[in-house]
Amino acid sequence: MTKAGTTLVAADAPAPAARLPRRRGIELALIVVAVLLSVYGYCAVGLAKNGTVPPGAAGYGAGLGVLALVAHLAVRLRAPCADPLLLPIGVLLNGLGLVLIYRLDLETPNDRAAPAQLVWSTLGVALFIVVVLLLRDHRVLQRYSYVCVVAALVLLTLPIFFPAVNGARIWIRIAGFSIQPGEFAKVLLAVFFAAYLAANRSALAYTGRRVFGVNRLQLPTGRVLGPIVAIWLLSVGVLVLERDLGTSLLFFGLFVVLLYVATGRTGWIALGLLLAALGAVAVGQLEPHVHGRVEDWQHPFASIEAGEGPNQLSQSLFAFAAGGMLGTGLGLGHSILIGFATKSDFILATAGEELGLAGLSAIFLLYGLLVERGYRAGLALRDPFGRLLAVGLASIVALQVFVIAGGVTGLIPLTGMAMPFLAQGGSSVVTNWAIVALLIRLSDRARSRLGVPRSEEAPVPTEPDATAEAAR
Repeated sequence: MTKAGTTLVAADAPAPAARLPRRRGIELALIVVAVLLSVYGYCAVGLAKNGTVPPGAAGYGAGLGVLALVAHLAVRLRAPCADPLLLPIGVLLNGLGLVLIYRLDLETPNDRAAPAQLVWSTLGVALFIVVVLLLRDHRVLQRYSYVCVVAALVLLTLPIFFPAVNGARIWIRIAGFSIQPGEFAKVLLAVFFAAYLAANRSALAYTGRRVFGVNRLQLPTGRVLGPIVAIWLLSVGVLVLERDLGTSLLFFGLFVVLLYVATGRTGWIALGLLLAALGAVAVGQLEPHVHGRVEDWQHPFASIEAGEGPNQLSQSLFAFAAGGMLGTGLGLGHSILIGFATKSDFILATAGEELGLAGLSAIFLLYGLLVERGYRAGLALRDPFGRLLAVGLASIVALQVFVIAGGVTGLIPLTGMAMPFLAQGGSSVVTNWAIVALLIRLSDRARSRLGVPRSEEAPVPTEPDATAEAAR
């Protein structure tokens, strides 16, 4: 076996004989802790701002608890061997996001976002339950990969026909109701990328010409790589027209990561970084909206020096500095000064100011743990599609957190994306619950392979032959 094919070919090796405990009781206990922490945060905000416990604290705790309990019962019923950490992490991040949005609502009584976010969170949990109950085997999705990519392209194209909001055409607004279709498209594209690369992994890894004579940078034939590159270019092209460059960067990173996992060639990472740098420089120079963000990133205090007051990025940096190690306490910060995006793009600044570096690190650890459990499920799966899908879904969360956290802390230019689960955004929270549901399903398959007798597993569709797919 060559090193190039190690990543996925090794997945076909027989699994070691072992049994894993299901740990549903641990999941329930962690969910209770997540709900209690969220209710504590809700009460802390009320005590800090008004000196009393908010009147809706009991209702908030009961509502969040019931949603989490129903989701837990769905997992216990249909995915009993799933990873016990995934659902509690989703509940805690969603609950903390509701607390932060409610805290910021107190500063803007005429623009309340928490009630709508609670409704969207309920829809997200409902979608989570539907996916866990109805999707018995993740390999069914492989049959519908081309349906997924067509639906994704339609969703990405629709916002072009609607007015721009804050310089970007990424929203569909009808009669006061708005959604961001690109959030749903990223999951659909992950399914397509995983299915196509799984079916053609042998041709991608072993055929093609070397670039600059480098063995690790061997390009597959255009017949194999062409369709997926065309879909990716079309997706990114549409997003550039819509000025949604954060999602463009997310799709590019997802494409490169899955290509690396499918082929095992590190040259793809180097080529991806080079192309990303070239693309960022070109777009930053030619696109005025992006050029302005690059200018703000390079000179975050220029507006202060010019006597125009701090901009959003400089206010965000001030908020992080004011938080220090332990923060000012929930409800006692001033990050509302950042402006209109404080509940969405810059909500991490509120966490940094009021929870401090310690609280911010805890949030990043939660995201890191969610991503790590997704990768762990992928490594334990034997089928290439499942492995790529798990890695792709976990990478979506990782890339999104990096892009947003890097933007609000000044590491990279701002991109205008929503922090998973924390930020205001109905489409975002629903999509993230769908990602957690798929990871639950994937982890259940991965762990049941070790802990449940084969006779208890449901029949699965036959995987298409990779060599035959490549030959076609």
